[in-house]
This record gives sequence, structure tokens and C-alpha cells, in this order.
Amino acid sequence: MAQNIYDNQVFFSGYAKLSRSVDGLDGAPEWPAICKILPPLSGRKVVDLGCGYGWFCRYAHQQGATEILGLDVSERMLNRAKEMATDESIIYRREDLENAKLPQQMYHLAYSSLTLHYIKALPELLTTIYNTLLPGGDFIFSAEHPIYTAPQQPGWLVADDGQKSWPVNSYQAEGERITNWLAEGVIKQHRTLGTYINLLIEHGFVITHLDEWGPTAQQITDCPALEEEKERPMIFLISAQKPV
Repeated sequence: MAQNIYDNQVFFSGYAKLSRSVDGLDGAPEWPAICKILPPLSGRKVVDLGCGYGWFCRYAHQQGATEILGLDVSERMLNRAKEMATDESIIYRREDLENAKLPQQMYHLAYSSLTLHYIKALPELLTTIYNTLLPGGDFIFSAEHPIYTAPQQPGWLVADDGQKSWPVNSYQAEGERITNWLAEGVIKQHRTLGTYINLLIEHGFVITHLDEWGPTAQQITDCPALEEEKERPMIFLISAQKPV
């Protein structure tokens, strides 16, 4: 079973204070870039893998999606999602994505935001996603960039002149990484970008877009804290499609 860190009270309390928790999709700086690669959602069936508070589920409903399933391993996250919306077209279900079960050829879009870097059994999950998509269906996801997950002890190195650099240690050594972010002992899975891409190809997906995301100049102006994000990509976005 995947680590259920979001049901840890310390972690959940810290997560609740983040901009993406308070302001939803508008609080996620990568959201404008994601919007550019989303397919039309009107009349579509959508599954959100690691739905959290359900922000994307509600967005899909607003865009006209007819059936929406949000999956998450965390009861706390799902309870918050249910508190924020009760529309009958959205179903929230507790599911461990390490062994998720989904119907064959059901969905037009599988979406996942900042979840796949927690998943150890990623090849098995990709098989499930591929099989649940209709021919021509899209799989769009974001995940922590391997440059960010690679360091054993992430953190900026500051030189005597004040210049900062991000140490990349053991990039090629894939596997478990344990970090202290919001709470101690958060487990993530480090994979190279090449591994992500090749796994998608091996599972039959056609990659249509890759974005090693960084903030725009305007975003940095609006939120100076994003300045450090231009030094190395923290997130990458991929759009892939199941062939017709």
C-alpha cells in the first residue's frame, strides 16, 4: 500500500496552509500551463488519480464533464473534497493507486496532479490507466521533477557570494527517497525523466507534450517567492494519448 502521509495530522495541517490548498487550481502556479494541454471536457468522462481536495474534479464538472471519478488514498483529503462539493456527477472513492481497479475503456481523460512520484508500482498503474482510457483518450499528469527528487538531502547550497545552487546527487540511482516536508519521513520514488517517458512508450502511449515547468516572468513579479523555481524545474507536465 502507498504511504498515506496525507492522513498524518501534522502533514495534513501543513498541507492545508499551502496556496494550492487555500486557493485551489488558481493557487497552483503550474495550472495555466496545464490548461493549455487539457482536451475539451464537455460531455467527457474523467478520472482524477490522487484527487486531494477535488479541485480538478469540480473544474471538470464546470467544464461540462458528465461523469467524474476522484480517487485518493487519504480519508482526510476525500472528506474535505466531499465537504466542498456534493454534485452527483462527481464520485469520490478511497483507492490505493498502487493496486487501483478501474473499468476497461471507460474514460476520455485520466488526470493526475503531483501524485505519481509517490507510486512505487508505477508500471502496474500505467497499465490500469491505459486500459481504462477509451481509444484516443488522454492521460495528463504532473509530478515532481527528477532533478528535485534526486538529492538524498534536498536543499539549496549557498556560496560565500550568496549564489545558490541545487545539489543533484545520485540522479541515476532510482528508488525510494525519504524527505522531511511538512512532516518527517515522507516517502517518494525517484525516477529519471527518461524512465517516465520510456514507461509511457512501453505501455502504448503516444507522448504529445512535455513541459519541464518553470514560472513566467509575470508570475515571479506577482509572487517573488517563485524566483528560486527558475533555477531548476520542480515539476514536469506530460500529455500522452492512447492511440485510436
